[in-house]
Amino acid sequence: MLTEDQIRQFHTEGYLFLPETFSVEEVACLRADAEAIYAQERPEVWRERSGAPRTAFAAHLYNEGFGLLARHPAMIKPIEQLFGEQVYMHQFKVNAKASFTGDVWQWHQDYGTWARDDGMPEPRAMNIAVFLDEVMPINGPLMLVPRSHTAGVLKAEHDLTTTSYPLWTLDEETVTKLVDQGGIVAPTGKPGGLLMFHGNLVHGSAGNITPYPRKIVYLTLNALSNYIRTPTRKEWIAHTDFSPIIPTDPGALTRYAQGFRQAAE
Repeated sequence: MLTEDQIRQFHTEGYLFLPETFSVEEVACLRADAEAIYAQERPEVWRERSGAPRTAFAAHLYNEGFGLLARHPAMIKPIEQLFGEQVYMHQFKVNAKASFTGDVWQWHQDYGTWARDDGMPEPRAMNIAVFLDEVMPINGPLMLVPRSHTAGVLKAEHDLTTTSYPLWTLDEETVTKLVDQGGIVAPTGKPGGLLMFHGNLVHGSAGNITPYPRKIVYLTLNALSNYIRTPTRKEWIAHTDFSPIIPTDPGALTRYAQGFRQAAE
């Protein structure tokens, strides 16, 4: 559970970073699972124009390890605590940011997409992320604009050309104004770090031209009362199963990782 100071920081800054929440062993098996998923030819795996993996949607539905992560209390309980109610999985993805070829994610707000494309009534959904690789200043870390979540839903344009993934993006003037007010932070750290941020927090990431990949798992957890009303995207992108997530035993992912390691030995 979050402390009062952590809750205060989240509400003030719009994000909270908890380093090394998951163990080296747990992250190692998830990283291997992610690589195996990226190697598959399936509609849920989106690729850069170069052919490198960009993201894998809904991995929790076809991979045991990610299924356990999706129900891990460290992922679910903090969001229930902040929302004051149970949550369901609106979206699950494993973003790749491949070495040398990982493309940008333009400046955007996630809730803008959830509202426009999915009919989500309020910004009562949140991203909670786990670093699968070390995230460094040089390999395309996620950049956040602190306190930008207080600006509400900002005007955005649907960018269908910059990258292989369509995104509702913000213009340079808007981003410049918000950065002048709040600056930019880029949480970095070892694999296993956990980052959570408000649905209206402005964020993006640069391309990765280093030899170091940067994989991050994102759960988008939505309050049950805030279920989407007018979905337009595929089920594996924006889920319409509004069942509350029942957290699993926190040791389940550890046991899975131990079994994964023993099978590899």
